[in-house]
Amino acid sequence: MKKLYEYFCKVETAICGVGFIFLVVLIFGSAILRFCRMSMAWNTDLAMLFLPWCSFLGADIAWRSGQLIGIDIITRYFPKNLQKVITMLVYAIVFVASVIICIYGIKLSWVERVRTFQSLPIPYSLVHISLVVATFSMSISTVIKIVSCIKHFSENDKADKAVKA
Repeated sequence: MKKLYEYFCKVETAICGVGFIFLVVLIFGSAILRFCRMSMAWNTDLAMLFLPWCSFLGADIAWRSGQLIGIDIITRYFPKNLQKVITMLVYAIVFVASVIICIYGIKLSWVERVRTFQSLPIPYSLVHISLVVATFSMSISTVIKIVSCIKHFSENDKADKAVKA
C-alpha cells in the first residue's frame, strides 16, 4: 500500500511538472503569436485546462511535503503537547474541508460535463476533475499526517526531556 502511495505521489509530481511546462510554453507561444498578429484561441483554452491541474496538484504536493506557509507566532510559545493538539485540530479541519470540496467538486464536474471550451471540443468538467483529484489526494495526505502525529505524540516529549537532563 505504501509503495502504491509513493508511486501515486511520483505520478502526481510528474503530471504537475509536465503540466507546468506545457502551461509556460502555451502562454509564451500565445504571446509570441499575438506579437506576430496571429491569434490561436486554443492556446488559451489549453492553458486554462493546465492551470488548475498545476495549481491544485501543486498545492497537494506542497501540503504533503510541508512546504505551505504556516504561522506559528502564537503557538510556538505554547507547551509541546498543546502544540501537537492544535496541529491535529488543524489537520482535522483540513481533512473535513478537503472531503467537502471533493464531494462538491464531483457534483460540479457532473453538472459541467456538457459544457465545452470555446475553441476545443474538450468538456469543461476536466477542469473541475482536477479539484476532485487534488482534494482527494490532499485528504489522503492529511490522514497520513494525522496518523503520524498520533504515533509520535509522546515520543518527542521523551526526547525533549532527555535533551534537557
